[in-house]
Amino acid sequence: MPSHATESRLYAGVYSDPAFAAVFCDRNQLQKWLDVEGALAQAQAQMGLIPVQAAQEIARVADAGLFDLDALGRQSRETGHVLVPTIRALAALCRDGWGEFAHYGATTQDILDTGLVLQIRDAWELTLVRLRSIRARLLELALRHKRTPMVARTHGQQALPTTFGYKVAVWVDEIDRHLQRFDQAQARVMVGNLTGAVGTLAAFGERGLELQQRALARLGLAAPLTSWHSARDRILDVAGLLVQVAVTVGRIANEVYHLQRTEIDEVREAAPAGKIGSSTMPHKQNPSTIDLISALSRLIRAQMVALTDAAFQQHERDGTAWRIEWAALPEIFIYTGALLARMDEALAAGLDIREQRMRDNLDLLGGRILSERVMLALGERVGKQTAHELVHEASMHARRDDLQFRDALLADARIRGEFAPGALEALLDPVTYTGLAAHMVELVAGAARTEAIAPAVAAAGR
Repeated sequence: MPSHATESRLYAGVYSDPAFAAVFCDRNQLQKWLDVEGALAQAQAQMGLIPVQAAQEIARVADAGLFDLDALGRQSRETGHVLVPTIRALAALCRDGWGEFAHYGATTQDILDTGLVLQIRDAWELTLVRLRSIRARLLELALRHKRTPMVARTHGQQALPTTFGYKVAVWVDEIDRHLQRFDQAQARVMVGNLTGAVGTLAAFGERGLELQQRALARLGLAAPLTSWHSARDRILDVAGLLVQVAVTVGRIANEVYHLQRTEIDEVREAAPAGKIGSSTMPHKQNPSTIDLISALSRLIRAQMVALTDAAFQQHERDGTAWRIEWAALPEIFIYTGALLARMDEALAAGLDIREQRMRDNLDLLGGRILSERVMLALGERVGKQTAHELVHEASMHARRDDLQFRDALLADARIRGEFAPGALEALLDPVTYTGLAAHMVELVAGAARTEAIAPAVAAAGR
């Protein structure tokens, strides 16, 4: 019976996404190892290093469906070696003894690291598909609400008016930078490693670099200049990207969580028929998906600590640190897949944007949310610093005595005499003080910063 949340029959549906879980399942991992063994043998045969018949036979049986995973697991525990049972089984499946040439000159980490990069490549594409879809859904939301006025809050307090579309456009802009980072990192990450026991290619002879390049080219991977057995920055590159994405998506979820609070009630997670908020309080409509996304973002960030520890490698190879990655990297990807899937689904279901509540909340301070605007207008007459002091006094007066801001301002003769009739009322209209919010939404919508964004609109429609 599975004990991990990502494999639990009760929890797997929320802590993992099937597509990401499939990338890191045992059979796919084994297949990636076999793909590397097959590519190595074929490149060696092409260069005359092993018989062509051996390479053909190794490639023929390099099919995970031919292997008994349970038997490999038992033998791995018996031998204390994760790959040797696979090599033995591969050799045994080959006819006429050609399996003797399997894994010729390679070391275990060559196969496991290169296989891991193949898994990363698959998960990388899944990540981008989901991220583009989220980006497109958010952009549509930003454009639809680019002029929808709402309260902007700083330090948890009402600050100035803004628009909901601009708030969302900030999220889109951040996701665009993540997509750029994925583009920029791809060439650094999609690199295999077939450099032998201590990374010197000694077992492959003088043509070792050529052999590595030929084998990795068959897998669609670049060849490194030097071995990266102990240089784990590529893995940290991947993890760092996932953590940054998780922080952004988690921040979005956290914002929705707080905007859904009963006292604010400006945005609500969709609540389809049959959804239960509480087992004991029938009236509750909890943001359960948003809750989960926030939790997943924290689980993803936690894995970065483990992967950072795994980068402290000693000498040319270090199993004590390397083995950390076997657990942490699949987990960070599977959690990321769940995070992105849940956010994509939440956006597809539709957030309930409470426009009237947003407008009502703009009036909660009785006009004091426009203090900056009044101060700047008054400052044109009496100077900014003096205006700040006067408007601050009026603001505290209104707050202390529960007055409308207009009345507190007009109660001060130093202020009252500086405004023509009706001018103060115009300044205190929050809908007309959202600055360039709508324009900046359009700037984000029109900014084609990276080719990775191009398929976004199509992806969101699926």
